Amino acid sequence: MPTRLRHLDPMTRFSDAARQTTAALRALFPETPLQRNDHLSARYDAEIWLKREDLSPVRSYKLRGAFNAMRKVRARQPDQRQFVCASAGNHAQGVAFACRHFGVQGVIFMPVTTPQQKIDKTRIFGGDQVRIELTGDYFDQTLAAAQAFCAEKGAHFLSPFDDADVIEGQASVAVEMQDQLGRAPDMVVLPVGGGGLASGVTGFFRQVAPQVAFRFVEPLGGASLTAALRGGAPVKLPRVNSFVDGAAVARLGDRTFAMLDWVSPNHVHLAPEDRICVTMLEMLNVEGIVLEPAGALSVDVLPELAEEIRGKTVVCVTSGGNFDFERLPEVKERAQRYSGLKKYFILRMPQRPGALREFLNMLGPDDDITRFEYLKKSARNFGSVLIGIETKDANGFRDFTDRMDAAGLAFRDITSDEALSEFLI
Repeated sequence: MPTRLRHLDPMTRFSDAARQTTAALRALFPETPLQRNDHLSARYDAEIWLKREDLSPVRSYKLRGAFNAMRKVRARQPDQRQFVCASAGNHAQGVAFACRHFGVQGVIFMPVTTPQQKIDKTRIFGGDQVRIELTGDYFDQTLAAAQAFCAEKGAHFLSPFDDADVIEGQASVAVEMQDQLGRAPDMVVLPVGGGGLASGVTGFFRQVAPQVAFRFVEPLGGASLTAALRGGAPVKLPRVNSFVDGAAVARLGDRTFAMLDWVSPNHVHLAPEDRICVTMLEMLNVEGIVLEPAGALSVDVLPELAEEIRGKTVVCVTSGGNFDFERLPEVKERAQRYSGLKKYFILRMPQRPGALREFLNMLGPDDDITRFEYLKKSARNFGSVLIGIETKDANGFRDFTDRMDAAGLAFRDITSDEALSEFLI
């Protein structure tokens, strides 16, 4: 038995335990669809299948881990009737749903800054069985409060990923995948946050179908698996871009790393946050599939895998369909910036009559000003201007900047300047 599976009872094969968990899950919800995607299959000359975890009752595979962990704890400790988690996302909703199913009390700790949409959904899934505690501006503070509550009240803390029972629950995705396909796929593409799903799916297939290849996808701003593989152990990232919430995890779990330390860093792909937005919009507009950023990771990386997947059967796990449509303008904005269809500039504009009209004449026929804001008067006769421009053809920006150069305008493209854009855009 591989050393990565040492946390299990030595008499129990991980794959057998995963099948038992999958059977138990049927009391909660039916298997999620495994759908062949004609559009992606044609594009990549491959058999592309989507494991639609975005169609689970809480729109995420997180429910599987929460259910199994709660089931196992209750089997060991029948008197344990209070469960706690610290989460503002899919894990919270999975815990809430499982609490209602088992008829136990759940206490969900969330940061004070949690969007109301996520709070409301968690309450809907948990009903009268859950109480939500809003505490802390940052997740570390929220987590500390949840753990202190468990110590005081004797409640059981449910980890989102770094737990043997949670990992076993996520392995049910692989069990269903193989049963629905009727065979093992050639490759499975997995999103990675804390590593629970990746540990479970790879743990199952490495026992029953070791020929299956795996590729892993992390958000560029939260590459905890990459950091762990490079460092030889889980390390805490100094900074995390939280846009891909659910997958942007600062530190990989210890248990999950023990089950993933065999992974080659060359098989871990990093997805830029803005590129993920392009994928989200395409899946929405072309396929009618609603995915949140974490849920689009496995599809987003397919262009990078195009050569090696040709002619093969590939399963991509889509997850996290809890998309807040209030975020759609931001997603569109990021997608446009990544595609080169929208740029932001800081201009040094002369303060004289006619200067603005001269600038407007530099714009092309398909260019549209989406933002124009005087920042400050930088000199007696000049002012700094923030300007956003949207166009239909990215190549047009080259001609536009050439015209500004020819006119002697001082300008700076800040579209990709993370520090400046964070404060100004």
